[in-house]
Amino acid sequence: MGDLWAANRQAFHLLISGDAELWTIIGISFRVSVWAILIAAPVALLLAFALARLRFTGRRLLISTFHTLMALPAVVVGLTVYMLLARNGLLGDLRWLFTQKAMVVGQIILCFPLLVSISHATLREADQRVWETALTLGATRWHAMLTLMYEVRYGLMAALIAAFGRIIAEVGSSMMVGGNIAHHTRNIPTAIALETSKGEFAQGIALGFVLLFLALALNFTLNLVQSRSDKLS
Repeated sequence: MGDLWAANRQAFHLLISGDAELWTIIGISFRVSVWAILIAAPVALLLAFALARLRFTGRRLLISTFHTLMALPAVVVGLTVYMLLARNGLLGDLRWLFTQKAMVVGQIILCFPLLVSISHATLREADQRVWETALTLGATRWHAMLTLMYEVRYGLMAALIAAFGRIIAEVGSSMMVGGNIAHHTRNIPTAIALETSKGEFAQGIALGFVLLFLALALNFTLNLVQSRSDKLS
């Protein structure tokens, strides 16, 4: 018990003192996950809109596929990206393996189905009259789409928050394609796994506190977004 309390005290000290190694790990985690969301979100939202508003062959199969891929294990994604980016892989010439770019690719694959599925459900439930009114008033289809998305912005924000929460804490993909290289590809989950395996609990506990605080912040934000959405509906 004494060792546990000592590790917790050291963990708080690392957070408060601004330990350079600790905050480098946190910075890498946020940088990779934010880039993954920024790249995936525009394409995912456009695809979700197409699935919600257009009728084409294979639409239902595509929707079912994205729903299934929401549960795709991170380690399977990591293995797939690793095989693609390995020296003899299809994309080996890019030389992205064991870089932050490879981690971004893995996290894009993980969050994309979640973004599409939740955004599709949100847009499908949107009031069709918003779309029709915008077109009637002379708006282009592009502007009508943006108007519809604005009307359901809280639901789309919930999709973004859920997707970010999915990738910021994943370990399987980041470990396999990033290599857990210090000051380069070591993020919060991979650092926790490494420090725990070494028996060095202070840094792992400190990073665990960061993830716990982030989870609370994301859940609070998600509840706030949903409550505002309920008030508008």
